[in-house]
Amino acid sequence: MTVITSQIRPNAKAGGAREWLRKSFFGNWFDACLSIVLLFISLKLGWSFLQWALLNAVWTPNAPELCGAGGACWSVISTRWRLIFFGLYPADEQWRAALACLIIVAAVVMTCIPRFFTLKGILMIWGVSFPSFLLLMGGGYFGLSPVPTERWSGLPLTLYIYASTILLGMPSAILIALGRRSPYPAIRIILGLVVDLVRSLPLLTILFSFSLVIPLFLPAQLTFDKVYRVIIGFTLFFACYQSEVIRGGLQSVASGQEEAARALGLNYFQRMGHVVLPQALRNTMPMTINQFVVTFKDTSFIVVVGLFELLAAAKSAYGVPEWSAYSKEVYVFIALIYFVFSYSMSKYGKYLELKMKASSAR
Repeated sequence: MTVITSQIRPNAKAGGAREWLRKSFFGNWFDACLSIVLLFISLKLGWSFLQWALLNAVWTPNAPELCGAGGACWSVISTRWRLIFFGLYPADEQWRAALACLIIVAAVVMTCIPRFFTLKGILMIWGVSFPSFLLLMGGGYFGLSPVPTERWSGLPLTLYIYASTILLGMPSAILIALGRRSPYPAIRIILGLVVDLVRSLPLLTILFSFSLVIPLFLPAQLTFDKVYRVIIGFTLFFACYQSEVIRGGLQSVASGQEEAARALGLNYFQRMGHVVLPQALRNTMPMTINQFVVTFKDTSFIVVVGLFELLAAAKSAYGVPEWSAYSKEVYVFIALIYFVFSYSMSKYGKYLELKMKASSAR
């Protein structure tokens, strides 16, 4: 009797999923009971959060008297959102801060488009967007009233420090990684000591040193704005960590690649720029994206050195008596902002990883 195999073959995907669930959560009576209890607790907590966040929430602006104990009071967000996003920035000029944020976000999105995956494309995008951001935030030209950096706060300050750290830190990390492969021992040793020293220190120590300690040892004419001192500290910290990622990528490139380029008569800069570095950066792209995500979340640390970034602006939003009881709502909202940015970058990193695997499999 002839049997058509495709008709009697079980669904491997569905069977595999059921088998994985059975082995992972219901392998024996203890795992089954524990899974049922944890499922019940998760559903209970999820329903409680849904009731608090949506079903029993209050959304009416400027209505703290309507907020009760049974639900979230999102009125604090709808009423104080300007303070959360823009902080101390002048209220009449906040359109400039909003437009500056949109420019930075648009520049990041354009940088992620494969068409601009070139040095020329990146320089073109950020060569236009970054000066535009500084012009809008600082003012002083084209009829814009000047706003000192002491008034820069909230989301614009967070994005500014983050973008500055990445733009300055990536070239620095590449130079450090190449320097640690230098044929000159003095360069290798000095850069190795700097990297090991910075990586052995917490980020908070570096931020405190650059913002508070180092200015004590400098004459007054050599000190400069705290925002830029924090950016230098952040850049140094990022560059040292990222340089190790890039150095690992350089080691992953077969030595025959550089030897073949040398045989073709290419000099050192041509070999690095056209043969070795592109492969090293492509191999380390997932880890680089992960470092970008970590750096974005680390920007919340600048609140401890007195800068009024997004987290500090959020804290001030519930700092008045009528909203002091609703700090949970504010922090949930801030966590959502960080989640959106971090999750977007993580998904993009996963997309790049899958794309690179597909291209290498051809």
